[in-house]
Amino acid sequence: MARTEPTHTVPLLFDARDRLPGADLSALTRLRFVTTVDFPPFNFMDQTGRLAGFQVDLARLICAELKVADKCQIQAMPFGEIEAALDSGQVDAAIAGHAATAALRARFGFSRPFLALPARFAVNRKAMPAGETAAALAGRKVGVLAATTHEEMLKAYFPGIVPVTFETRAALLEALKAGSVEAVFTDGVQLIFWTASPAAESCCSLFDGPYFSETYLGEGLSVMLRKQDKDLTAAIDHALLMLSRNGRLQEIYLRYFPNGLY
Repeated sequence: MARTEPTHTVPLLFDARDRLPGADLSALTRLRFVTTVDFPPFNFMDQTGRLAGFQVDLARLICAELKVADKCQIQAMPFGEIEAALDSGQVDAAIAGHAATAALRARFGFSRPFLALPARFAVNRKAMPAGETAAALAGRKVGVLAATTHEEMLKAYFPGIVPVTFETRAALLEALKAGSVEAVFTDGVQLIFWTASPAAESCCSLFDGPYFSETYLGEGLSVMLRKQDKDLTAAIDHALLMLSRNGRLQEIYLRYFPNGLY
């Protein structure tokens, strides 16, 4: 589904009728969150060497909402080491951008999603489509990463577009900048930052969308936990619901994404 009007609000992920009772964490001795430092503004080291970012602040808010801030620890490690750290009990919860794939769900538990991940088009400004929707791209060459869910989604949603596949994101974006393709279709979060970055050299603009699809893009960003930690998962779900209702989730979203992602 697409929304063509930009919005600076977080897409509604919790229904107003939701009732998530949470769980008793009084016996909890500590709550150890883990993230990474390589995907700003979601997670990074600030100028003082302090762990910062949207997901880091969200972990702190979850701990405060659960009234376990004094027991809360947030550390960083390479993304590839997180699954083993969870398995071994070295950490309790990962807030690092894991998608709740079927393979991961077989091994881990997941909270309710707290941020939806859209797909977006970007177009080269020298070849702006005549229309304002994706229908204007029919018959045009649109770049997409090969063998990805974005390629599948592009073909399913926009059969009139001519897909041109690329093996790497760098090659995809360079082709758009050079005009080898008139548009690209890829992860909207990364695309919105690239189009505004010096690397893009003001070549390109976001176009239409955003597009959401649980089938192709998953549910969105969630907290990943051990399967057996059902009480902790329920507690985090309750905390996320309350942060959505009281506006704190929206507050940190606007802090890190003042121009919105959608």
